[in-house]
Amino acid sequence: MCTAITYRTKDFYFGRTLDFDFSYGEEITVTPRHYPFPFRYMGNSESHYAIIGMAHVEDGYPLYYDGMNEKGLGMAGLYFPGNAVYGKAAAHKDNVATFELIPWILGQCASVKEAGRMLENLNLTDDVFSAGLPAAPLHWMIADRCGAVTMEVMADGMHIYENPVGVLTNNPPFDRQMFALNNYMHLSPREPENLFCSELPLRPYSRGMGALGLPGDLSSQSRFIRAAFTRLHAVSGESEPESVGQFFHILGSVEQQRGCCEIGNGKYEMTIYTSCCNGDRGIYYYTTYENRQITAVDLHKTDLEGSCLTRYALIREEQIQMMQK
Repeated sequence: MCTAITYRTKDFYFGRTLDFDFSYGEEITVTPRHYPFPFRYMGNSESHYAIIGMAHVEDGYPLYYDGMNEKGLGMAGLYFPGNAVYGKAAAHKDNVATFELIPWILGQCASVKEAGRMLENLNLTDDVFSAGLPAAPLHWMIADRCGAVTMEVMADGMHIYENPVGVLTNNPPFDRQMFALNNYMHLSPREPENLFCSELPLRPYSRGMGALGLPGDLSSQSRFIRAAFTRLHAVSGESEPESVGQFFHILGSVEQQRGCCEIGNGKYEMTIYTSCCNGDRGIYYYTTYENRQITAVDLHKTDLEGSCLTRYALIREEQIQMMQK
């Protein structure tokens, strides 16, 4: 499972965790402005916005998990099993396969508002990329510095929700994730008051008791609550190191450690990577499960006018800085 968030200090940041039991060999992938995207139904796109993000590249095609374009629009697809329903191509619609959706939106839209207009005529199809890569059940968060939306396609059609908390996890559907916040309106970063009984001398005996009841399990609903609480109360300086560091700390609240979520046959779900992209500067930061050091790739230091992908293999070995006198 996964968690995606937005964050703003002086700049706008967007990123996510990818929680799974194995890796597809994903890489930081830059798609320049003239890479020819061959859409199944919508023709070839020979000119579009440049995109940086995490992708599995198959037969030269970037299958993006998440990305940010050069205009500062970010998008991520998160696992949505049991709810996502896709259809066949339909007449008079923009028919886009699920694996094409991120480049379809990020290649053409500079803002959430523009993306919303693109979604109005969208029909998400169940086309597979290949026999070994079926259509994944997903829902998506699309965000820029002005706001975020969640997009879900289910049996009753497409739903577009304003996302005021800037967080998305997996199940249940987003409107139910948001409704669950009502159960936690008593949480606070401040010390709690004694509302139990004024006649009893009750008092806090530890710091942090204002958040007593914040769920700590690994379920997607609990991660949504925990990430929303952490993100909405996080305080950071405005410098790039402070902002990026705080972003990783926020997502650190929902990391999954190998061994804590068993899925059978000796396999465990874990946080394979965590990403953070500065939408204003086009810098993609990441850590992996094995490497806690933050690594960065700058979109604008690649050939954006080219037609070939630029790919960066993830640094997965732990990087430890040994202090010496």
